Amino acid sequence: MRKAAIARKTKETALEVRVDLDGTGHANISTGVGFFDHMLEQVARHSLIDIDVAAQGDLHIDQHHTVEDTGIALGQAIRQALGDARGIIRFGEALQPMDETLTRVAIDLSGRPYLVFKTTFSRQKIGEFDTELVREFFQALATNAGMNLHVETLYGENNHHIAESAFKGLARALRAAVAIDPRRSREIPSTKGSLAG
Repeated sequence: MRKAAIARKTKETALEVRVDLDGTGHANISTGVGFFDHMLEQVARHSLIDIDVAAQGDLHIDQHHTVEDTGIALGQAIRQALGDARGIIRFGEALQPMDETLTRVAIDLSGRPYLVFKTTFSRQKIGEFDTELVREFFQALATNAGMNLHVETLYGENNHHIAESAFKGLARALRAAVAIDPRRSREIPSTKGSLAG
């Protein structure tokens, strides 16, 4: 059972996150940040990972702590659910179009976190959402999941499309990476015999 639950509480946020890597893409997301909720719902839907997020944050200050801490807790939950990562494909990639936008996402669930983020926005906000927080979420997720994550928008103009193609690309790459390889379902996919970092 590749499931995990994480509770995280600080003076800035209180979060409960649950994941089921073998789910159907069900999402129950409530962060108080509408656009971010929409992006996390896309991650669940297209990764087929069931994701529950209940977050309360200091939104009277800004959205930063809520978005970053959600990335931390979600990354921790994914890592916990993977266990020793026995049998997983480990690698995933997606070339994700959305109208005029095309984003490439590649993942290695290596246990060694690293983010390469080559995506820019022409505006500071999408609705009320701060576009700089897209990178902050991806950084927190990669660090806490032990994920090598590369995100590159090859081209695009609409800021909503750019963000959504990155999140959907993440979902599709995750779906591939966490899948069980039926030919090596009992093996850890590393010549080192460990994906602990």
